[in-house]
Amino acid sequence: MYMRLIFSLIFYIFLFFNFHISFADEFVMLKNNKVNVRYGPSFEYPIKYIYLKKYLPIKVIDKKENFKRIIDFKHNSGWIHISQLKKSTSVILTKKQVIFSKPTKFSKPIAVVEKGKLFLIKNCKNKWCKIKENNLSGWILFDNYWGKLPN
Repeated sequence: MYMRLIFSLIFYIFLFFNFHISFADEFVMLKNNKVNVRYGPSFEYPIKYIYLKKYLPIKVIDKKENFKRIIDFKHNSGWIHISQLKKSTSVILTKKQVIFSKPTKFSKPIAVVEKGKLFLIKNCKNKWCKIKENNLSGWILFDNYWGKLPN
């Protein structure tokens, strides 16, 4: 009797622990310029709001069938169909940062970018990442950002 109870308890603890790990820091980004966010995980639910920013990084907090429940850097949440999402290579700055010519603070500063700027990441070395934005290219030391840096 006690053995059965112990195994059941271990099974439920493992199931609960495993569930929370699967969503830990899973970031995706928007695939299109216009993405509907719904109240629930189905096309039957009404649209809650619409994102109008391609490549916006968002965090996955739940999954159900072909929908993912997300939260953005302003703490808005809702459900998005998986066809509107793709693997994230973007981040949003949460404080003002300097872009450098090389991945060191001793290199030439190129520009200062404001909080809230969205960047697509090309590659990273430790926390230094190469970015390209229109005609601007350089390295940023990412220490305050929303998203997940590539490994």
